[in-house]
Amino acid sequence: MHHLEIHGLSTGYGSHQVLKDVTLPVDKGEVVSLIGPSGSGKSTLLRALIGLTPPTAGEVFVAGSKVDYSSRASLRQLRDRMSIVFQQYNLFQNMTVLRNVTITPLKIKKRPAAECEREAMQWLERVGMAHKHDAYPDKLSGGQQQRVAIARALATRPEILLLDEVTSALDPERVNEVLDTIRGLTSEGITLIIVSHEMAFVREVSTRVAMMDEGRIVECGSPQQIFGAPVEKRTQEFVSKILRH
Repeated sequence: MHHLEIHGLSTGYGSHQVLKDVTLPVDKGEVVSLIGPSGSGKSTLLRALIGLTPPTAGEVFVAGSKVDYSSRASLRQLRDRMSIVFQQYNLFQNMTVLRNVTITPLKIKKRPAAECEREAMQWLERVGMAHKHDAYPDKLSGGQQQRVAIARALATRPEILLLDEVTSALDPERVNEVLDTIRGLTSEGITLIIVSHEMAFVREVSTRVAMMDEGRIVECGSPQQIFGAPVEKRTQEFVSKILRH
């Protein structure tokens, strides 16, 4: 049984189809990266998976259980198992770093305060931000805020973590801070689905890479195959362009 199964997933806005019949199985602990040109549907796929852009067709299964995107109860169960980190950090500016990380497990999941704080500090330590636990977001750099956002997502104990271009809003000098954090997560056993334009990073950390174009998965394979010997013409065109830069 796959950890995450996506079958024929489609979604769009009005008559505009953004995702078209996307099928992708993902095993537990895999790191699957989505690449492709802007507007190819990569971020929309992540938003559809977590229910922010509801699918119009297809099925999603997590550990064999079908997700009913029309059911609030099913969405709550899904979001107990899956979290997302966006390119914009979206931290609460009136809360300290520690409070940002504990707010969801404390208020939504009703876990004990002492347990929430203990685990939050462990995750902040893991992403190199424990020393800033009492700071407010406006005192942090972009890279530091993004690492706090990752710790906040991890504090919900997700089985599956979606990372949507988490370095694209950062200054180049801050990118490696966040990429190093993600590298560390690959040994945690969490299933990762990553949208990123950092191709060297994608090639390094991914177990598989899926090339998307015009709302479809064109080709999926190992990083060595996708970057070294792509089969599909569209993948060949995309890879040849990005590897020249």
